[in-house]
Amino acid sequence: MSSLSMKPGLRHTVSEWSSNNQQLSAEAQHQRGVSAAIRQDGRTLRNETSSKTVWDESDSSRRLSDRMWDVGRWKDMLESCAQKVDEEMEALTLSKQQTEQNLAATAVPLDVSTECLTLRDGRRGFELVVDPVDEQLKKEVELIERVQQVLQQNVDKAFEQLCVLQEARHQLTSDLQNKMDTLDVDMSCLSLTIKSPHISLKTNPTRILSGSSSPQEWLQFSQYNVSRAHEAMQVSQQMREDISLTRAQLQNELETQRRATEFSLRKRNHQEEQARDELEWQIRTTENEMSEMENDISGLDADLQVKTANLKLAHTRLETRTTRPGMDLCRDEVQLGLVAEVQQLEATITALKQKISEAHFTFLLGLPANLLVLFVYIRKARKRGATPNVVYALNLCLANLALVAWLPVKALETLLQDWMLPAPVCPV
Repeated sequence: MSSLSMKPGLRHTVSEWSSNNQQLSAEAQHQRGVSAAIRQDGRTLRNETSSKTVWDESDSSRRLSDRMWDVGRWKDMLESCAQKVDEEMEALTLSKQQTEQNLAATAVPLDVSTECLTLRDGRRGFELVVDPVDEQLKKEVELIERVQQVLQQNVDKAFEQLCVLQEARHQLTSDLQNKMDTLDVDMSCLSLTIKSPHISLKTNPTRILSGSSSPQEWLQFSQYNVSRAHEAMQVSQQMREDISLTRAQLQNELETQRRATEFSLRKRNHQEEQARDELEWQIRTTENEMSEMENDISGLDADLQVKTANLKLAHTRLETRTTRPGMDLCRDEVQLGLVAEVQQLEATITALKQKISEAHFTFLLGLPANLLVLFVYIRKARKRGATPNVVYALNLCLANLALVAWLPVKALETLLQDWMLPAPVCPV
């Protein structure tokens, strides 16, 4: 009987085969259980993460909205504060301009008062008096200079405060611009969704940037800017009130001094008018005497002219008789009479001229010695009525004795023009 050939290799028993099948079934069942558990966990995770994601997104959007409201509230506060700062700057600028105008308005009064003192220093003789007008003018000059100094200090303070307000406004506008940019950024973030085309994964978006601030620092920064602006505005308001009060006080002082100066000028002018009236009476009396003297001189001049005409007649007759021919050129009684007449007329004219010269000498050196002094004073008094009163109508005063500078030069010329005397005859 032939033997059966068998395939070489490991052979298993039925029990091993059954055990292997059971093991495979158990493994498969285990893997299915694991897979089911994983699937269940995955579904649970999906549900949980989906809810969490929706909640987180909703919470982030809510926080963005709250942040935008907070930033918007501070933006409105900064805008209101910046507007108030602008209004305060305009008010302070207006106060500063008014102060500058008041300061500029004191330049002309100071120049006029100084010029008054300068012109009054040009007075001569007994007119150079330290009178109340001088004292009030000096007080006025000192007051105006002090007013200018105070006003200039106020202008400088206002300028410095404007710089402080400008700096505070710059901080407010800078912070306001940052708030507006932040609102734009947060609004853009709030409008984004998962369907937005521009969303993408970024590199390390959770990094903390340099220069970042904490919410407390952010709040303190805006509070500081607003508080600083309010303090600057309070200082500015107080400064405007002080400047306005100072201007009013200085204006009252200037008005009081102006009235005092005008009163002293009117009083001095009244005194000078009284002196002028007295001098006018003196000069009228002297002029009456001089008028009589002038009439006598005029009579002598008229008589001299008559005698000169007679002399011309006698000269002409003598010269004409020289044309007689031959022996008729005789020194007859007519010739002798004409010669005697000429000699008599020449002696008479010489005597008249001598008398006229003596009268002129007396007329110009006797009475005029006193009249010239009176005339200078009265001329000055007459002129003074126009110069100081018209100019000082501007609440200031000009020198009322400016004519003293040219009267000594013009006195003689004026006298000659007024008296109608020939200049060569005047021995002066």
